[in-house]
Amino acid sequence: MKAIMVNSYGAPEVMRIEEVADPVPGEGQVLVKLYAVGVNPVDTYIRSGSYGNVAVPPYTPGIDGAGVIEAVGPGVKHRKVGQRVYVAWCLTGTYAEKTLCKEFQTHPLPEGLSFSQGAAVGVPYATGYRALFQKAHAQPGEQVLIHGASGGVGIAAVQLGRAAGLRVIGTAGSEQGRRLVLEMGAHQAIDHHQPDHMEKAKELTCGQGLDVIIEMLANQNLAMDLQALAKGGRVVVVGNRGTIEIDPRATMSQDSMVIGMALFNASEQDLATIHAALGAGLENGTLRPVVSKELPLAEAATAHHEVIESSTFGKIVLLP
Repeated sequence: MKAIMVNSYGAPEVMRIEEVADPVPGEGQVLVKLYAVGVNPVDTYIRSGSYGNVAVPPYTPGIDGAGVIEAVGPGVKHRKVGQRVYVAWCLTGTYAEKTLCKEFQTHPLPEGLSFSQGAAVGVPYATGYRALFQKAHAQPGEQVLIHGASGGVGIAAVQLGRAAGLRVIGTAGSEQGRRLVLEMGAHQAIDHHQPDHMEKAKELTCGQGLDVIIEMLANQNLAMDLQALAKGGRVVVVGNRGTIEIDPRATMSQDSMVIGMALFNASEQDLATIHAALGAGLENGTLRPVVSKELPLAEAATAHHEVIESSTFGKIVLLP
């Protein structure tokens, strides 16, 4: 089969498509023939070598994908050959024509969703769910601000928050992005390029402040976030690309919290809870993954440049 290989850390161009042997499922494992592969910012951090030893070269990148189960190993009881699934984590990487997974790293993909939409579920929707509900413990009726709400994680968080009864405000940097944020279910959308956008967000809460902020770029926004929180407000840091100076007194005055989050820290039970909730949302239509661009698998380097260097609406997907 064809697979992207990273033989050394570096720029996107270190990724090369190669011919490798098909994986063979062992005890409790399944082999998935992939029809779409999700590209995530975290894939680029791992490839560059800036994300610890999550993957050591040579390796095949990728966490997310969607396809059909081609083979099952001994002991597999809940998946069958021919079943449509989305992949959220795997054993051999998803930037390939096939990937090897533990049984419960695969999840049923409803018939109404395309494989490309299935490839857009794993990291974005699991991150959005974990940030809102496992970390911020958001409750119906609370006011939530989602930074970068037109991106993959942002769209997921908007849909999840709206379905759970939160009052959702999303930010985006273009008129097209703000229209998309509203279409995805946000009650309001504001321009994060405006210097007073956090003051405007607070005004939309009738001056009470935000109960939850999902932060995609903490090094730029965290100090402003702390000024916009309600009493007991929580900022969940999902993304960050540098350092920032904050005044800790801003947390004292509101009894507020800054909570860090990495999906890699989720336990198996956390992930089981997440994907049970996501499965229900995919089935009932409240969760609707958005795919912005599809590229051939061989253009993985282009996808890595675009996911970091340009504003994308929704998810970039590779097609094996």
